[in-house]
Amino acid sequence: MELHDVWFVLIAVLWTGYFFLEGFDFGIGVLTKLLARDRTEKRVLINTIGPVWDGNEVWLLTAGGATFAAFPEWYATLFSGFYLPLLIILGCLIVRGVAFEYRHKRSEERWQANWEHAIFWTSLIPAFLWGVAFANIARGVKIDQDMEYVGNVLDLLNVYSVLGGLVTLTLFTFHGAVFAALKTVGDIRDRARALATRLGVVTAVLALAFLIWTQASRGDVWSLVAMAVAVLALVGALAFNLAGREGWAFALSGITIAAAVAMLFLTLFPNVMPSSLDAAWSLTVTNASSTPYTLKIMTWCAAVATPLVLLYQGWTYWVFRKRIGTQHIVDAH
Repeated sequence: MELHDVWFVLIAVLWTGYFFLEGFDFGIGVLTKLLARDRTEKRVLINTIGPVWDGNEVWLLTAGGATFAAFPEWYATLFSGFYLPLLIILGCLIVRGVAFEYRHKRSEERWQANWEHAIFWTSLIPAFLWGVAFANIARGVKIDQDMEYVGNVLDLLNVYSVLGGLVTLTLFTFHGAVFAALKTVGDIRDRARALATRLGVVTAVLALAFLIWTQASRGDVWSLVAMAVAVLALVGALAFNLAGREGWAFALSGITIAAAVAMLFLTLFPNVMPSSLDAAWSLTVTNASSTPYTLKIMTWCAAVATPLVLLYQGWTYWVFRKRIGTQHIVDAH
């Protein structure tokens, strides 16, 4: 296997890690409106991700940085062609981070309500737009012979990509509901499990339609295997959630996300960004990659740094592993 193939796999792993972790993160943000009944319950939900949300976003920075260094042509075409949706996502992530930090700085009702609205919308919008973006990458976009995107924003809004956006939105919200049930106690835990069941059914319908469409259009045997894993894992997550086994349900909902992302990358390879104008103009792991020497240096750096990052983030989750409930929330001033 060539180094550019290795880095294609590593970038797929980084995006998988980001969607696995930031997925329940976004889901919790959406659930502050769908699940929480009052301000105290909103604080419970926000506190479940309070120690980890910023660490989850590091996976996005790493995935973007790795793409820039390993596949500069892919990075340039992707970030120029998808400039507006990616800019919206970036703006949402900035506002979302500010909202988490500023919400509790003042006790006024209106102040906190405004930041809670911000948390909801800046969680929902990126959860939808990431699906739109990756569906378009898998589907193919207008790339010319100079490896430049020549379409417009409206070209990115099609039935397939909107369906992809709805899949990521519902799947992340389901993932967040399972995480909320795993991390809370009392009535909010029971309602999180009930909501996860309803969300899981909707997610299953949308995801099955999207995955079948993807498989029929661009799939092979390996992508079919990934699709089967995603479907079975989602069914298993629903079953374990109904049984009150939140740990297993959360693990399987995460496997669903990982298998779905793997399927999209399997349908891409050896392309990294297919051209819908002419297949010969597609960006591939070969024509979009950096030099072998650059990839070699990156590989050594990743081999040293990655285990340390994984150990540190795993330790963080272990430290903050306990469940919380409304009884743990200190009264406001």
